[in-house]
Amino acid sequence: MTALQHVKLGAYYTVHLPEPDDFDFWRERARGLVQCDVPPDRIAWLEPGGSGDLFASGAPSQGERRLPVPSADARPVRASKRFVSLARNAILHSDAQRFSLLYRLLWRLQANPRIMEDKADRDVRQVEELAKNVRRDSHKMHAFVRFRLVEDEALGEHYVAWFEPDHHILRANAGFFMRRFSNMRWSILTPRGSLHWDGTTMAEGPPAQRSDAPGGDPMEDLWRRYYASIFNPARLKVDAMLKEMPKKYWKNMPEAALIPELIAGAQGREAHMVEKGALAFEERPGTLDAIDKAIHACRKCPIGTLDNHAVMGEGPRDAALMIVGEQPGDQEDVAGRPFVGPAGQLLDAHLEAAGIDRRAAYVTNAVKHFKYVQRGKRRLHQNPGAKEIDTCRWWLESERALVRPKLVLAMGASAARGVLGKTVSVAKVRGQAIPLEDGSELWVTVHPSYLLRLDGPAREEQARLFAADLAAVKERLAELAG
Repeated sequence: MTALQHVKLGAYYTVHLPEPDDFDFWRERARGLVQCDVPPDRIAWLEPGGSGDLFASGAPSQGERRLPVPSADARPVRASKRFVSLARNAILHSDAQRFSLLYRLLWRLQANPRIMEDKADRDVRQVEELAKNVRRDSHKMHAFVRFRLVEDEALGEHYVAWFEPDHHILRANAGFFMRRFSNMRWSILTPRGSLHWDGTTMAEGPPAQRSDAPGGDPMEDLWRRYYASIFNPARLKVDAMLKEMPKKYWKNMPEAALIPELIAGAQGREAHMVEKGALAFEERPGTLDAIDKAIHACRKCPIGTLDNHAVMGEGPRDAALMIVGEQPGDQEDVAGRPFVGPAGQLLDAHLEAAGIDRRAAYVTNAVKHFKYVQRGKRRLHQNPGAKEIDTCRWWLESERALVRPKLVLAMGASAARGVLGKTVSVAKVRGQAIPLEDGSELWVTVHPSYLLRLDGPAREEQARLFAADLAAVKERLAELAG
């Protein structure tokens, strides 16, 4: 008996999902339908509360009885790891068509196992976009859930949070909050359902309303003072902040009331920080060797007190091009040389492609020591603060005064601040010459480590822009050489 013998010709089938995020149920039904050769346009997938379509009528039990059953010798269903990984996330999306889309892609995978590698395929791109939206929603939930303390006479302290997810992510993120707040009794209430953790057991509850959650607690004043104390005006990027922290979440975040005032006063606070951070240095060293020796003894900022080594710039004393990064990384700290790790290798590849000889350039960093936090045996990179960059600027200026490059290429906002003494938007100033007081030019681009953190089309696009920036620098160096 073939699989088609289980299927009535011209029949339509309805699959009623018990939960909108039940991937295992969908996968089991989808596998059986593929084995029975049921084409995608013959299936209606209906989630609880969904309106369905022309063929999705009938109660769940009726729909289930109509599904064909594959024979024992039905061929196995092929699905790549990438498809399964994306499908697990995409099925949490609120788009009612996600089940049909995933089944259509699974159906097509049987004839074309490499279809997930086709970035131009419309179905693949749609699934990737759904999965991306779900990941972003989960990230917002991790970042913006704010618990409020509720005193329960019978059970003691209980923390309650209100959150409004865009997609069906509540159950999928239960483990994150259980691990992070394992010693607390807490509840997360949402319009799509609720979670309740008593320190031992996780329980699910029905949807809730905003009025079910407390509006505040005595701890919020303390949280607001802490947030104001760590708000760094020198690293403020309003557009990026609004993109990462949309205003729709502000009403649940006690610190949000401070944001307009903090933004308005950022410029003045930054100037005050710079003024307070100004340090008295001795006369500038007269040689690069003297700078090298001096930075190893420098303890003028907290980074210099960590268990690390100063990393001096390297390159010809009269290089026309100076390349400035942010700070040495773990591998640079060990090797004692700048840009020898993954970011350095990527930089070397791009420099070679652009026709720029790294050996002819002076390569250094805005901050001379590696800033990190210890996690077990690992040292995790930390971005230097504005005050730390401003403190180390003395050494970068000393290098520039000796090398006297015609063109300085700053990679990343920290490097640009190390040269200019103020924060600039890389997106706004890249690809153009910025005149410096000593007659040289500053060009700004992204740091190669930024490219390493990207994936897929975003990485390709930024790599293209980075290559274009280096090509422009190459052309400008030729013009300056006259």
